[in-house]
Amino acid sequence: MSRRRLLAGGVIAAPTLALLHETIPHAGLHAALGEESGSGAGSHAAHGGGVPSHLDGSGTAGPTFRGGAAVDHRANGFDPTEILRDFDHGRTRRLASGRVVREWELHGVDREIEVAPGVRFAAWTYNGRVPGPTLRCREGELLRVRFVNGSEHPHTMHFHGLHPSAMDGVPGVGAGIIEPGGSTVYEFEAEPFGLHLYHCHVAPLAEHIARGLYGAFIVDPKRGRPAADELVMVQHGYNTTFDGAGNQLYAVNGIPFHYMHEPVRVRRDELVRIYLVNVLEYDPVNSFHVHGNFFEYFPTGTRLEPTEFSDTVIQGQAQRGICELRFPHPGPFMFHAHKTEFAELGWMGFFEVG
Repeated sequence: MSRRRLLAGGVIAAPTLALLHETIPHAGLHAALGEESGSGAGSHAAHGGGVPSHLDGSGTAGPTFRGGAAVDHRANGFDPTEILRDFDHGRTRRLASGRVVREWELHGVDREIEVAPGVRFAAWTYNGRVPGPTLRCREGELLRVRFVNGSEHPHTMHFHGLHPSAMDGVPGVGAGIIEPGGSTVYEFEAEPFGLHLYHCHVAPLAEHIARGLYGAFIVDPKRGRPAADELVMVQHGYNTTFDGAGNQLYAVNGIPFHYMHEPVRVRRDELVRIYLVNVLEYDPVNSFHVHGNFFEYFPTGTRLEPTEFSDTVIQGQAQRGICELRFPHPGPFMFHAHKTEFAELGWMGFFEVG
C-alpha cells in the first residue's frame, strides 16, 4: 500500500503507523512520528491540527515528533535553525585590475544523518550537511569553487546560471565526473543576479540529488536589495527506503518538523526576505504557504520588481523565488507545503512573531 493512500484520511494515526512500517522499514519511525488520531480531513492537519501547545520545543500536538523528541543536531553536524541565516560568502581578494575574486572549497562527504528520532539516512553531502552551504556572492564577481570529492562515489557540481560549457559540471564536458579522491575548480562570472542553486549531475541523477547533493546559490544585484531579515529555505524530501519510488519524509533545511519544535523567530513589522528553493526529487511539484499573511514574490529573483502578491507559491524541481513580507500581528503563524501529505510527513513549521 502506498504512503499516499495511507495518508488520505488525515493525520497519521496509530493503526496507520503499523502499516507505514511496511512502507518505511526503519526502526524508530513509530517513535518519531506523533500518534494522535486525526478527527478531520487532511487539510485540517495542515491548517490547524499541528498547532503547538507551546513553542519551546518541549512538546507539540498534532503531526510532529512525539513528546518533543528531536534529532541530535550536534551529531548530524548541522542545525536547521542555523542554516536559515547561514550565508557562506567564501574568501575574497582583489586583482590588480580591481576585480573581486571570490573563492570557496567544498567537499563531497558521505555521512549518515538522523532525519527523525531514531531514523538514520545514508546521505551524500556537500561539506557534511543537507542542504549544502548557501553560497553567496555579488553580480559581476569572478567565482572560483574548488570541489574535492571525499566521497566513495563519483560526483560533480553543476551551477544554475551563466557559465562556459567547460564549467557546467556534467559528465563528458570539461573536468567531467570527479572520481573519489579527485578534485577540480569551477570558475565563472557571477551572473545573472538572483536566486539559483547547485547540485550533483552524475547519473543516476535522481539518486544523487535525493541523497542530499544540493544547495542554494545567491547572486546579489550590484545595487543590492533593501535591508531585511533574510532566510534560506531549501525544500526537499527523503526516500528512506532508497527504492526510488517516492519520499517517506519531507523537510525544509534538513530535518522534518524542525520548525514545529523551533519556530522561525522574526520581528513584527520588519521586512522578512525568504530565499525559497525547491529541489524535491520523486514528486513533480512542491509549494509554500504562509498563514495570516501575504508576500511579494520574485520568481528566480532575477528582477527587482515582484510579479505576484500571494500567500501560496507552487514550484517544480529547481524552481526558486524570493518571498518578501512583513508580519503586522504578533504570535505564531504556521507555514507549510500546501500539499497535505507533504505537511503531515514533515514539511511544516511556525513563524513566531515578536
